[in-house]
Amino acid sequence: MKPSLKDEVIKHLSSLPYEDQRCVLNFVRKLAASGPKGVPGKKLLRFAGAIAPGDVEIMRRVIEIDCEKVDLNEW
Repeated sequence: MKPSLKDEVIKHLSSLPYEDQRCVLNFVRKLAASGPKGVPGKKLLRFAGAIAPGDVEIMRRVIEIDCEKVDLNEW
């Protein structure tokens, strides 16, 4: 039987020195406090089809043309 993710974390955590365990605890607390990120897809469905197909095609072409370039003098 494959161990659960939680069991795997505890197994590895147990082998760490105390200070490293403290770091892991602090990290987990920060993750838990941050809450979920983003918006569930179901809430975005109402926007489906909101952009005209012609506009989508223009955006696709511009992204394809410009997003592969690096401007070394930009910064």
